[in-house]
Amino acid sequence: MIESYEFGKIVVNGKTYTSDILIFNEKVRENWWRKEGHKLSLEDLKEVLEFKPEVLIVGTGYNGRMVVPEDLKSFLEERGIRTIALPTQKAVKVFNETKAKKVGAFHLTC
Repeated sequence: MIESYEFGKIVVNGKTYTSDILIFNEKVRENWWRKEGHKLSLEDLKEVLEFKPEVLIVGTGYNGRMVVPEDLKSFLEERGIRTIALPTQKAVKVFNETKAKKVGAFHLTC
């Protein structure tokens, strides 16, 4: 459960993180780095593909500056992974409400 989010900081199950994270249902992977900081690529999602979620919820940053290319969304959809990309504050809410097998990919700044 994500308890709170503000620019540059997210609290998950009582622990505060100040760098981008991936959440696999309830397990957190800290220090998630992307090949290109503000553009999501397939290479950034290797762990996600291995986990095989039903839903990938992408927090695109406080101001929504991280881009999720349409061809990446299509690739994921073809593999049965529904992709939801929203500014992080909205993505947090969707993540907490989603009951399916899920991954949250959260960019905390920008």
